[in-house]
Amino acid sequence: MLRKALLVGVNDYAPVGPGGPDLRGCVNDVRDMAHTLNTLGIVPPSPRTMRFLTDARATRANILNGLQWLVTGAKRGDILIFYYSGHGSQMVDLDCDEVDKKDETICPHDYATAGMIKDDDLRKLLAGLPAGVNMDVIFDSCHSGTITRLMEDGNGSEPEVTIRYVEPPLEYSYFLDAHPDVPLQGLLKPVAGQREAVEARLNHVVWAGCRDYQTSAETWMEGAYRGIFTYCLCKVLRRAGAGITRRRVDSLVSADVRRLGFSQVPQLEGLKTALDEKVFT
Repeated sequence: MLRKALLVGVNDYAPVGPGGPDLRGCVNDVRDMAHTLNTLGIVPPSPRTMRFLTDARATRANILNGLQWLVTGAKRGDILIFYYSGHGSQMVDLDCDEVDKKDETICPHDYATAGMIKDDDLRKLLAGLPAGVNMDVIFDSCHSGTITRLMEDGNGSEPEVTIRYVEPPLEYSYFLDAHPDVPLQGLLKPVAGQREAVEARLNHVVWAGCRDYQTSAETWMEGAYRGIFTYCLCKVLRRAGAGITRRRVDSLVSADVRRLGFSQVPQLEGLKTALDEKVFT
């Protein structure tokens, strides 16, 4: 049985160094996720089984090539994990395959020149997975609007809370703004009227840091900047161990996010049978 993980985190957006819409907690998130997967015995810490793409190495081409590495040769019983921490966005659906007329995106280091990675790109890469492959796709990024706000912590100080969202290019945002009445839909998730058809061929589980219409935040936690969703997810997994179900993990993570005072609600999507199974199986 093969166990593989591709872990992507982007703090430094092009140009390299100060100047892009940079974040601060995404590389820490990748380190935390890798440590969690190793500690639980889900994916061993080896270059053959665990690959990292961070900052300038997390280009569009490298992420897509990494995803190809992840799924190539997969067979029934294998465990595959794609984790992304960074900016999210959306753009107008140019190929007319989305009910809501929007494609959800993640933002590589070089998205401003190479382009974002759309849900369509990810669907194509995952479409050929053989039956019985255990594929978990995890996003700690925004799927909607952008704000930066301050939240008081228990010591009376006010750590900055940054929202992981980047504005789409003008040629996309203009058309999106022209249709404000159309609700956003989540990355790789079924939309109204398509759920039955999608569920019949759904071959992966999606974890998202927030609902379709919400934002995912990062802030200072335990001596470092971290994504709120990843921080809670890793703590729950290490506390509960690999014997817990996906559905129970989602419930505990959502409760922890609320306890920390954040309004974002993590999202879990997949077949009912997969959600009731032990995590990453």
